[in-house]
Amino acid sequence: MNGLMLVARREIVTQVRTKAFVIGLLITALVVAVLAFLPKLMGGGDSYTLGTVNSQQLPLQAAAPDAEFEWRTFPDEAAAKTAVLAGDVDAVLVDGAKVFTDGEIDAQLGVLMQSVNREVKLGAAGVAIPPLRMESVGADTRYEAARTGIAVVLVLLLFMQLIGQATMVAMGVVEEKGSRIVEILLSTLRPWQLLGGKILGLGVLGLINMVTIVVVGLGAATASGLAADFPPGIPGLVAGVLVWFVLGYAFFATLAAGFASLVSRQEEVGSVLTPLTMTIMASYFVAFYATNDPTGTLATVVSYIPPFSSMVMPVRMAATEVPLWQVGASMVAMVAAVLVVLAFGAKIYERAVLRTGARLKIGDVLRAG
Repeated sequence: MNGLMLVARREIVTQVRTKAFVIGLLITALVVAVLAFLPKLMGGGDSYTLGTVNSQQLPLQAAAPDAEFEWRTFPDEAAAKTAVLAGDVDAVLVDGAKVFTDGEIDAQLGVLMQSVNREVKLGAAGVAIPPLRMESVGADTRYEAARTGIAVVLVLLLFMQLIGQATMVAMGVVEEKGSRIVEILLSTLRPWQLLGGKILGLGVLGLINMVTIVVVGLGAATASGLAADFPPGIPGLVAGVLVWFVLGYAFFATLAAGFASLVSRQEEVGSVLTPLTMTIMASYFVAFYATNDPTGTLATVVSYIPPFSSMVMPVRMAATEVPLWQVGASMVAMVAAVLVVLAFGAKIYERAVLRTGARLKIGDVLRAG
């Protein structure tokens, strides 16, 4: 175990000291921060489409000169509800007493309508008046857009981190094998220690990247006001995503190391990793589909199947409410798959990493044992 930790420490220290790692981390943090502020910078002024049923239009423009308001008149409540559900209007003022919305009303618009309505009626009657009643005519969709956005970001983040870290592991294995440094290292270390240390060390670097992105992203979203639209349970989601990243990384990095040990030149890494890359790409496409249909049959079924579950399940968790037992069952299956892959990848690595020359075949390596 001391040998494993020694290798892991070497990988961490070597990478952290490089300018490429530091500059890459800073650039990533800057890009994430800019993206969090982008909606606010590009959004311009607020714009609302409102309706009335047996009501006078509220003078909202005077109270919010930077916003734009378009008013429509509906003959009855049925027509108003249809327009709200169709997304044609943001809200409809009915009988001067209640407001139809689809889900929870926009916070800024709700406060504005309440305050202006109160001022108008106080000025006209001079007596206290009840607040407007907010009535949702559809499902509560207040967090739907935020959940979809978070899920899309997670898809891209997990895909980039998993494929990037797996490739880094593979390149490191080939570099040590091609330069024959591995022969020196294995004179004092066991193969599983060298392999495990490399995977552990580069995995820690991947976690540093993930945590940096998440922390900067949440901090920038809070500063820009974007976090106000986030659904509850974000800390739990963040913890879950980090766990899924670790499981996905352990699976793909182990296979990447095993496949990379079959070749001796950096130019061959891309071809030997093709099956692995295609699997990650397939996981990405299914996970991206799940952002729009997280409860569909395809997304639900695939979220239980390793290694696709490492990307699909956290995306489902972000896009919708997933029962805890489903998350637990998926995670158990993924852990089992990781254990199998660890044994398989370690066996290939141990038998192939010292055999230089032409590219080896997995079947030949396993039979040679």
